[in-house]
Amino acid sequence: MTERHVPRLIALDWGTSSLRAYLLGEGGRVLASQARPWGIQHTPDGDFARAYEELIGDWYRQWPELPALACGMIGSRQGWREVPYAVCPATASDLVDGLLALHTACGTLHLVPGVLDAGALPDVIRGEETQVFGALQMAPELGDDALLVLPGTHSKWVTVRDGAISHFATYMTGELFAVLRDHSILGRPAREHGSEPSDAAFLLGLDTARQSGAEGISGRLFSTRSLFLTDRLSANQSLDYLSGLLIGEELRSVFASLADGFCPPLVLIGDARLCERYRLALARFNVDSVRILENAGVVGLWNLACAAFLVTASPAAVSRSTQHG
Repeated sequence: MTERHVPRLIALDWGTSSLRAYLLGEGGRVLASQARPWGIQHTPDGDFARAYEELIGDWYRQWPELPALACGMIGSRQGWREVPYAVCPATASDLVDGLLALHTACGTLHLVPGVLDAGALPDVIRGEETQVFGALQMAPELGDDALLVLPGTHSKWVTVRDGAISHFATYMTGELFAVLRDHSILGRPAREHGSEPSDAAFLLGLDTARQSGAEGISGRLFSTRSLFLTDRLSANQSLDYLSGLLIGEELRSVFASLADGFCPPLVLIGDARLCERYRLALARFNVDSVRILENAGVVGLWNLACAAFLVTASPAAVSRSTQHG
C-alpha cells in the first residue's frame, strides 16, 4: 500500500437526516466512504453508540490507532453529547479549542463545536462551520471578505471576514417547502397528480418573489393554488413554482439586508444539484459571478484534524518538505 493510500483519519458528517463516514488518507484523500439515513432524528432506537460502531467498526478493527472526528448535529443537545458553541467571530482555532473527546467502544471520537452568532435574535450552526473552513482551505482568497451560501433544509448565509465566521443567518426554506408540499393545500395538486421538473415554473416563482418588494411573499403564496385553479399552472408544475417562490423570498430578504446593496464574492457550498438550483436563482437576481465548491466538508474535517494534531504529516511528507525548503 502506497503512502497516499494509508488511512490516516476517520471523518464523519453526522447531521439531522443523514450520516456520512469517510476513511481519509494523506492530504484528506477519500479512500472509502459510507452513508446511512441515520441522522440524529433517524438513528435506530436513538442509539448513537451502536450506529457509530456498526458504521465504522470494520475500519476501527483494521486500524485501531486511527483518530476519529465528527461534525454536525451529533454534537447538539439532541445528539450524542452536546458540545458548547464557539462564538462569532469564530476562527478554525476556536473550533479546535472547543473539540470534545467522546470515549466509545471504537476509540475516542472528537466532536466539532458549532458556532453561535449571539445577539437579540441568536443564530446557530452545526456542521456548516466545518464546510466553511474547508472552503477557505480550498480558496484562501475568500478569507478576507466573502459570502458563503450553504443551501439545504435550513439554508445558511455565512459572512467571512479576516479568516473568521463573523456573522450568519438561517433561512428555513427547505423545511418550509417540505411542510407546504406535504401538509398544505398548496401541495395537494402535486400529491394527487404527480410532479415533474419545470424550469419555467421555477423561474416564474422566482420572479414573483423578486417583484414582491418589501411586503415579501406572504400574500403571494396562495398564488400557487390560484394559478392552478385558473389553468395557468399545471398540477405537475406547481411544486417548482412553490420552490421558486420560497428560494426567491430567501434571496430577496438577503439582498435587502446587504449594506448599500454591496454583495461580496459569493460562493455556493454543498450538494451539486441544489447548488445549481441556487445558481440559477441568483442569476435571476442579477448575480452572475458565483462559484460552486464541492466536498468542502471533507476538506474541513481533514484540516481541523491536522490543526488539532489528531493527524500529523507523515515522515515521507516531512522529508519532502525539508528537501524543498
